Amino acid sequence: MSRDGSVELPWADGDYTFRLGWKEIVKLQEAVDAGPYYIYGQFLASARMLLDPSAAKGMRIEYIREVIRWGLIGGGKSAEEAKKLVSLYVEAMPPDANLEVAAKVLGAGLMGAKDETVGEADAASLTATN
Repeated sequence: MSRDGSVELPWADGDYTFRLGWKEIVKLQEAVDAGPYYIYGQFLASARMLLDPSAAKGMRIEYIREVIRWGLIGGGKSAEEAKKLVSLYVEAMPPDANLEVAAKVLGAGLMGAKDETVGEADAASLTATN
């Protein structure tokens, strides 16, 4: 993951770069008529569904498809390429097969890298070694 919202993941038939920047997140919202944090919450609730079957009652499978589609477009695929990949590897598969990837893509877009520390500590270590 990186601060620009991109993440490279093994998916479908290889490794793909996904990116949900501001523009792609707006398009995602328009496509499914739901905000990104609501969608992300539904992904997390779906993972807990065995513990509480009512947890993900607002989950729609379109969320998975659209997150992956817009993530591919933001990652550099054309709209046509993304549509073809989604048709082959999302719509032709059970929803759970892509839930984890969709959650990682959306999480990267919303939160950036969890392995990068922002702040004074990093700045101090950079100046100390230069």
